[in-house]
Amino acid sequence: MPPALCDDPAIHSNQRVITVFLADDSLLVREGVRALLAMQPDLEVVGVAEDFEGLVAGAAETNPNVVVTDIRMPPNFQNEGIEAAKLVRMRNPGTGVVVLSQYDEPEYAIALLADGAAGYAYLLKDRVGDGDQLVRAVREVATGGSMLDPAIVAAIVDPARKEGELDEREEQLLQWIGEGRPVKAIATALNITAEAGNDLIEELFLKLAKEASAGRESALRRLRLLQKAIVDREEQGETLRRMLPGGLAEKLRDEGRAIGETERLTVTVLMSDVRGYSGIAERVQPTPLAGMLNTHRAEMNAAILAELGTVMQYVGDAVMAVFGAPFPQADHADRALAAAIGMHERQRVVNERWCAEGLPEFGLGIGLSTGEVAAALLGSDARMEYTLVGDTVNLAQRLQDLARPAGTTVLSGPTAEAIGRPLDLEPMGEHMVKGRETPVDAFRLRVRQGGQSDA
Repeated sequence: MPPALCDDPAIHSNQRVITVFLADDSLLVREGVRALLAMQPDLEVVGVAEDFEGLVAGAAETNPNVVVTDIRMPPNFQNEGIEAAKLVRMRNPGTGVVVLSQYDEPEYAIALLADGAAGYAYLLKDRVGDGDQLVRAVREVATGGSMLDPAIVAAIVDPARKEGELDEREEQLLQWIGEGRPVKAIATALNITAEAGNDLIEELFLKLAKEASAGRESALRRLRLLQKAIVDREEQGETLRRMLPGGLAEKLRDEGRAIGETERLTVTVLMSDVRGYSGIAERVQPTPLAGMLNTHRAEMNAAILAELGTVMQYVGDAVMAVFGAPFPQADHADRALAAAIGMHERQRVVNERWCAEGLPEFGLGIGLSTGEVAAALLGSDARMEYTLVGDTVNLAQRLQDLARPAGTTVLSGPTAEAIGRPLDLEPMGEHMVKGRETPVDAFRLRVRQGGQSDA
């Protein structure tokens, strides 16, 4: 028998408390759910509401990790609960949502998962008190998962297969699909790759589809809709992780940080630029130039990630990275310097290969600036951008301008002071830089013959 998927996250004594906001127009339901959740040491109800406006306002004030809401509430008793939850998630992308419903038709749950992406659970209201379903659902959505009521799962799965048609592994696989389990989670449980897991699912659907009756075809279409919703959800999550700096998607999910909410951090910002890039662009055809840029970015990215830095953005031939955000690092300045040295070395190796191919070299200038910044996720639910704001960012750009000739790294005074090892630095004196009224101290990292730094 295949290993079972874990139903509940382990509850440790040092686990963070999950904050919950409740919304239901029935006082009896609200207080019953509050009492049920209050029995769990890792769950805390931080507010309640009885209508759309109360849910939106209350969630904005309490910033909960999870919203538990009825579908229909005042003023119109339509789908106010879901619409309010979507609005809460738009303002705070990390919020999980548990929907309590009196409707046991699978289409409601499938539509919710297809529209809502990760972090949704759908439970039948009259079964909330059975066992620990609600508690499990709250914990699940708090970490970005999803969950369907077992009765809904049965209504999805049972009509899709005949008794004795599937072997034990296929039965388990069908159950996981009906529960809305992600392909990667299924693959992990079976100790196979995600690609192999997806192949198994496709083979199962093909087997079920053979000689299917009209009624069974309808059940299979419904199961397919659910599976597609889960696959789309996984792809959206992967896209988010690719679009946002490393680790930020998980930070948003785990901490529930809202759009526009700022965080003050002390960091080291790295700015690099290719010297003479405009002239190179004039001499090299667009297609090979694009290939060169792609190789350059890949190597710079590797050097930054090797020191656990966060690549913030690429602008043409320029690269911006930060050390100490989104997660604090005590040795952020040391890591930034090591990354700068690694970037120069990686580009040197690439340049040797390009020279053999008759392509021009890229020479880098890198600036490092250390200080306090305000970090925030800015934009909207449709498009988000993690941004650093402050003089530290601007100064890194100006120091990069001073990093000449190619192969030079320039540090600010605070960066030099923050680095915890001896350095061979050449004082460049005070410089007036654009955008600042006071001069800055700058230091050039000395380089030995052969391009090696003396750091």
